[in-house]
Amino acid sequence: MTKQKTIKQDVSIEGIGLHTGLKVKMTLKPAPVNHGFKFVRVDLEGKPEIKASAHLVNKTERGTVLEKNGVQIHTTEHVLAALTGMDIDNCIIELDAPEPPIKDGSSKFFVELIEKAGIEEQDAERDEFIVKKVISFVDPETESELLIMPSDHYEVTAMVDFGTKVLGTQNAYLKKMEDFPTEIAPARTFSFLHELEMLLKNGLIKGGDLGNAIIFVDKEISDETKELLKDYFKKDDFEVKPNGILNNVELQWPNEAARHKLLDVVGDLALVGTKLRGKVIANKPGHKVNTAFAKKLQKIIKNEKRNKVPEFDLNKPPLMDIEKIMELLPHRPPFLLIDRILELSDTHVVGMKNVTMNESFFVGHFPGAPVMPGVLQVEAMAQTGGILVLSTVPDPENYLTYFMKMDNVKFKRKVLPGDTLIFKADLVSPIRRGICHMQAYAYANGQLVAEAELMAQIVRKDKK
Repeated sequence: MTKQKTIKQDVSIEGIGLHTGLKVKMTLKPAPVNHGFKFVRVDLEGKPEIKASAHLVNKTERGTVLEKNGVQIHTTEHVLAALTGMDIDNCIIELDAPEPPIKDGSSKFFVELIEKAGIEEQDAERDEFIVKKVISFVDPETESELLIMPSDHYEVTAMVDFGTKVLGTQNAYLKKMEDFPTEIAPARTFSFLHELEMLLKNGLIKGGDLGNAIIFVDKEISDETKELLKDYFKKDDFEVKPNGILNNVELQWPNEAARHKLLDVVGDLALVGTKLRGKVIANKPGHKVNTAFAKKLQKIIKNEKRNKVPEFDLNKPPLMDIEKIMELLPHRPPFLLIDRILELSDTHVVGMKNVTMNESFFVGHFPGAPVMPGVLQVEAMAQTGGILVLSTVPDPENYLTYFMKMDNVKFKRKVLPGDTLIFKADLVSPIRRGICHMQAYAYANGQLVAEAELMAQIVRKDKK
């Protein structure tokens, strides 16, 4: 299995946001295991965090915008592409404005920033979605399509056709992610002249200059357009080169536009939140279809995780038996609802309970057709999670665990006498100040029976 990675040290870069035109300082910071990518707005009260997740996508017209509780991050795709292309799993992205610096419109400067920081392997296995069958998504309006198929590694193909003579049909390929820094990262964003006119007239690219985009001339440049460009870019004259682009930059590759579209695909699919092992084929990609596909993948991965039953040899000695559990938890029978701990790490725990006909709750809970109460299933998951949080302190016997919140509780199937329940709880975020935020599942007979998002806190007995 591959280990997770983060950067070794804080690194910063400054510039201007393309659409907002605001000066910004962006700092990349190391992050703990299972943190993923999170943006932090250090310019706002409370320094709100926004996870790089497809379900937080708010707009996709001129870049991918994330929003949570009214706080936005614009143009997320270029820095996320750099982090993915450099094989990073966990990173904090601090901004003192709503948008990362555009620089030259590529991911090159962000790749160089990560190289400067250095890369560090972490002591946790990487979570990877291994594609076993073709998954696709089609935008019915544009007929744009993205699909992913089985492959030994993550690779991306982008096919671009804008129906214009100046750009025509282009393809770009990324056979292995190791080539991203040299073959894809330097590819700059681009725009057609008619789009640029609209954006300039509506004041929508306040941070644009001649160095951060390729302009493909798909119409004759009128005197009015020349004056508009001269006024905005503070340049005396403009002309069209033989290859159909404005004389502001030189192409690095004939298919630089397709390479940048591939870059955007990599950045937008980082919003899945899980490393991918499969071959992506993107036909006429754009932020709208990219992020819609990311949402679909995110949902599929979540369903697979929740329905994947942990496999253990229950005949082997447990990591903790009932006596060891009672040394950690203050609960006692009949309210102690876990019998064994099978697995425990810094980020997850697995426990079990044999449900017998002698359980006290069967006396009054449908005695003619005994069923384990759902609330006790949630309590059992919470007790399992309590082992995880109590394992982080040197003297767990001096602490009590209290529920703070439960969300998205679902009961799928009945739990009956004779069932063996397996509980699995994974950290949603790192434990801070004794607060444990977990996603928990309960399984029986090879099936998911209950799930819940739980939050609990440990408190010293002398401070309760």
